[in-house]
Parts: sequence; structure tokens; C-alpha cells
Amino acid sequence: MTILNQKTLSDKISLQGVGVHTGKKVKINIIPASPNTGIIFKRVDLIKNNIIIANYANVTNTLLCTTISNGYGVSVSTIEHLMGAFYGIGIDNAIVEIDSFEMPILDGSARFFLQEIKRVGIKHSDQPIKIIKINKNIKIEDDQKFISIEKSNVTSEIEFEIKYKNNLINVQKNKVNILEDNLSDILNSRTFCLYEDIEKLKKLNLGKGGSLDNAIVIKDDKLLNSTGLRNDKEFVNHKILDCMGDLFLSGHKIIGSVKCSQGGHKLTNELLRKIFNDKENYSLIEIKGKQLPHTFADYFDLKSIA
Repeated sequence: MTILNQKTLSDKISLQGVGVHTGKKVKINIIPASPNTGIIFKRVDLIKNNIIIANYANVTNTLLCTTISNGYGVSVSTIEHLMGAFYGIGIDNAIVEIDSFEMPILDGSARFFLQEIKRVGIKHSDQPIKIIKINKNIKIEDDQKFISIEKSNVTSEIEFEIKYKNNLINVQKNKVNILEDNLSDILNSRTFCLYEDIEKLKKLNLGKGGSLDNAIVIKDDKLLNSTGLRNDKEFVNHKILDCMGDLFLSGHKIIGSVKCSQGGHKLTNELLRKIFNDKENYSLIEIKGKQLPHTFADYFDLKSIA
């Protein structure tokens, strides 16, 4: 068994918390799955029609989180942090049982998912991994926002920029190579909001479960969180975590260079839809033996990111 093989968890993981938008208590079990299963969500609070495939085509809402639904209208939301953890740590197959509509926010990052995966370990299969290789450069623009992806032979990069009028956040930019860099800061970075936006969330009937325990809150130019930031670029790093989670709705790792300015769940999903709208835009490659670029060497080294 090598890094070329598909991976799942070695044992079940159980977590519980509240949904950041619904405020409802929720329990999840992340269960090992066989090769070529992909990531599947199962609403165990429902008796039938409760399977939802984690796929870009099943995204039905991108307002402040990513929501996926099946053909019967059954949904699960705020999946991006778990999907980002799977993408960063190399989990190809898993079944996520959930007893409510929204994933638990936990601490607002992917930290607890990573800790639990590290605790139970990763199981290697005898089936080779697949990757999506970008063949054509694609760009989507929305006023001042944009997201693009450029073809690359061996790298999987995300370069992200955010711009806020708030002086504490201001302009932040970071670039990571998913296959080579230490992703600890990305995966441990929490969601954030401006204090003045909390009232807007309430009017949208959202943010009911938000607190200083699961989000960074900025009032004027100061943090309300007494513990401070986890890293100097935590704001933009969380956006990269979200982007990773949304990109993994492609079903596989992507070889290409993503650049995004002021984007979010909506733009990332639009990018995936445009990529897969034309088969000339990409190639699905099964990686075997010497086909694997040397840059993948430490990709699944759990110690380097957890």
C-alpha cells in the first residue's frame, strides 16, 4: 500500500456540536468507506431518500456556506470545513452520517476533524487514486471579484486575496501548494465576521449558533476574541480552507493553479461547473507507479499538517 492508493478512515469518528446558522444541536459519524465510494452524506434523521452525494452539481445554495441536496430536496449545509479537511489530509472515501440539516461548526475551523482523523488513523486500499488535470485556463469574473484556474503539470495551488475596509483585516493574500506545503495554518483557521454584520445575519435568520467559541468577530478594528488570532493570515487562510472544501466537490484532487480575489462559495462552484461543462477542459487520470509526480511525496503525511 502506498500514497498512490485511495484512502479512508481506519475507524469511525463521532462528533457533536451546533450548526452555526441553525443553532441546532447536531451529531455526526464519519464512517470508513470502500474504494471509489467518494464522500457521501447520509441524513440519519430521515428514513428514506436520505443520501446526498458530495458533488459540485448537487450544490443548491452558496449563501454564507455550501449546501448540497439530492433529487428529493433533502439537504445538508456548511459542509466546506469537513470537505476541506478531507482534501488537505487525503481522505478519498467516507460516509458522513448526520442527524440534522447542518454540519456542526465546532470551533469554526477544520481542527477537530483533523484531530479525530489523526486519532483513528488512515486506512489505505489497493485501488489507485485519480486526479483531475486541468487542460485549459478558465476564468470567471463578477464585478471586482474573480476566480481562475490555469493548467499545471504537477502542482495544486490556491492563491487567494481578500479586501476589507476594516483596518484589522484590510488586504490579505496568501498562496499555498496543497501537495507540498504545511497546511496547518490553513486547516486551523476559523471563520470570521464583522460585528456590524451580525444584525444582518439575524435578519436573514442565520448565524443562530455563532459565538466567540466558533468564530472570529471584529468590532471596529479590534478582535472580540480574547485568545487572539491563531496565525497572522487567519482571515485569508480560512477563505483558502473554504475554497479547498468547495474544490473537493469535484470528487478528486485537482492539478492546476487556482487564483481568487474576493470570491467565495458561489464563484468556486461556478468555476467547477464551467470546468466540467466541456470535457476538453480537463482529464481524469488514474495515477499508477511512476506516473506520480515527485511533488506528491509528502501529500499524505498526516504529521505535516495535523
